[in-house]
Amino acid sequence: MKTIPYLTSAYLAPVQYYTKLYACATAYVEQHDHYVKQTYRNRCHIATADGVLALSIPTEKPATLKCEMKDIRISDHGNWRHLHWNALCSAYRHSPFFDYYEDDFRPFYEQRYTFLYDFNEALCDLVCRLIDIRPRIRRTTAYKQTFAPDEEDDRELIHPKRPYADDPAFLPKPYYQVFSAKHGFLPNLSIADLLFNMGPESLLVLRDSRLIKNT
Repeated sequence: MKTIPYLTSAYLAPVQYYTKLYACATAYVEQHDHYVKQTYRNRCHIATADGVLALSIPTEKPATLKCEMKDIRISDHGNWRHLHWNALCSAYRHSPFFDYYEDDFRPFYEQRYTFLYDFNEALCDLVCRLIDIRPRIRRTTAYKQTFAPDEEDDRELIHPKRPYADDPAFLPKPYYQVFSAKHGFLPNLSIADLLFNMGPESLLVLRDSRLIKNT
């Protein structure tokens, strides 16, 4: 039986996140959780010549401390679109598949999105299409606290401050990275790292990074 994961919204989420989408037929992405900074909701990690770099999308200060994720607005502060795109180009220009996918990703750093959730959702749809996985990804209609046996609450499991070893279903499969000779293999980076380095074989890496196989 395939499980139904419940996930947070995430900006170019890590490989761990996409192993959940690879293995499911249906997934729910939470939009009614309270927005929390320093999570994958607005942050991703990429590999650069100097090591791991965190890219964070600035957000407007919410009106209340308990603002729901669906209401979080992207801020234009700091020219972040230009900075993020330049960082991705610098990090992956010499990767095997960056030129192949460049035109798919560039528009996200040229077009303005009002809400962070919408931006993340559109990027996730693109990544799933490029990797060739087709889960039905749905928005939650309310914040859920109890789950059926075939449902899996992964909303707090996938977190930059939580070790991926806490996830019994995930063990990152090493793959080629541009700067591996300098830094060794850097596990569980943004899905962009996997896609730009491995292209169509990203699907196989996701498959081989799962410890629990659905039937």
